[in-house]
Amino acid sequence: MKHWMMMLIGGLCASCAGPKLAGQPRVKQVVLVHGFAESGSSYSWMKHRLEQRGMECYVPRMRPADGRGGLAKLAVKLKSDIDTRFGKDSRIAVIGFSMGGIVSRYYLQELGGADRCDTFITIASPHHGTELARFYPTQGAAEMRPGSPFLAKLDASEGRLGKIPVVSYRTPMDLVILPPRSSEWSRAENIEYPVFLHPLMLSSNKLISDVERRLMAEPEKTR
Repeated sequence: MKHWMMMLIGGLCASCAGPKLAGQPRVKQVVLVHGFAESGSSYSWMKHRLEQRGMECYVPRMRPADGRGGLAKLAVKLKSDIDTRFGKDSRIAVIGFSMGGIVSRYYLQELGGADRCDTFITIASPHHGTELARFYPTQGAAEMRPGSPFLAKLDASEGRLGKIPVVSYRTPMDLVILPPRSSEWSRAENIEYPVFLHPLMLSSNKLISDVERRLMAEPEKTR
């Protein structure tokens, strides 16, 4: 009798706790894709801020970071790294800085990543190319030159992003993305912060606060 009563009480407690557990928000998984010729350390402050908010952040290494071999190969490796870290189906948000935004676009638009993405954010990315890329000899740099076939391909397939919320941040004082308006993207909500110089975008408290706000919002149905 005592055993039966304990089972009944346990069952009632479990049924009471169930809805509360089901209503708890899942941990947001965020992929931070770094830029040209770096390792991802520039994301340190943003990563810290997002993790303080309870998000799980992952900064995959783009190798070779100067884009030799092409951006498509980097995107294939990005897909593999994400699948290894988070599995092939779990929902993610993607943030790409500079070249990382273009590599992320290829992953989302050409490799099926859009099917699992809730939010896509680019920061100082050359959506229309950058003149500075003319001075570096790798294939990846050539693909980031204005008018490149690679960028034209991304423009043609951007419809595969579906209804994913997309944001593009830029600074008018960018000396890497030339002209700076190349970071504007018609598919995105374009936001300008007057940050002094390209790499400091990832240290902007105003920018990071806006990213936090967007990622903390409940994801909309995107597909």
